[in-house]
Amino acid sequence: MINPPPSGGLAVNLAGIAMKNPVMSASGTFGYGQEFARILDLNLMGAIVVKGISPRPASGNSTPRMVETPAGLINAIGLQNPGCDTFIAEYLPFLRQFQTPTIVNIWGTTLADYAEIAGRFEGVPGVHGLELNISCPNIKAGGMAFGIQPDMARQAIKAARRATRLPLIVKLPPHLFSIAEFARLAEDNGADALSITNSLPAMAVDIEQRRPILANITGGLTGPAIHPVALKLVWDAAKAVKIPIIGMGGIVSAREALAFILAGATAVAVGTASFTDSPR
Repeated sequence: MINPPPSGGLAVNLAGIAMKNPVMSASGTFGYGQEFARILDLNLMGAIVVKGISPRPASGNSTPRMVETPAGLINAIGLQNPGCDTFIAEYLPFLRQFQTPTIVNIWGTTLADYAEIAGRFEGVPGVHGLELNISCPNIKAGGMAFGIQPDMARQAIKAARRATRLPLIVKLPPHLFSIAEFARLAEDNGADALSITNSLPAMAVDIEQRRPILANITGGLTGPAIHPVALKLVWDAAKAVKIPIIGMGGIVSAREALAFILAGATAVAVGTASFTDSPR
């Protein structure tokens, strides 16, 4: 059982999830916490958001699937994961030992998948919230399709909402015709909070080999390069909804985190900076 955070100070309440501070990991960048526990006390974090989980195991995309770019990183991992059963049996027990809430990023390729995976975590000890990924640009089925089409987004959110009473955080993509409209859509259909934003569709070319570097050809751009874009999206969404927002995109120091808070975010998530040799 997570202890209530101390009053005042950095403590925040994110849609019912009590966090000792507003800093959390960004899904897909922190694995399931085990590797980072060797270099960081996970009890210091506000929340741990684990890599995306689907109803059944997924092998992800072929390699190479990551490439560094100026001020950023392009990845096309493809949401590789061990599946729900293996995560609960083999990875979740490790996370339960920490006094830090665990939020599980969930995804599917069909509406039935979204309902199934949300329902599978209902009542599971150690799970304090779900982050609904309807915005991944790196998989060929589902993912982004649910995030950029209003009716599909609405159906996916409703399917998950009906299946769980856990706090439901909807992760929105960056390239929408109106982030405010999609934020309101998510709020109206059961979202308790929003994650803004996911990676931007991108690619890199090896000019010597005259071919794309990534096996998937395209991937998602993250890191400092997208911070101004993400900041604008959080600003627009915060003016449109009453539910809390997790700001993410290019946080490498306290300055970027504070910028998100000032733009309207309740909490922030750090991703690409976790891979740098010497973060500021």
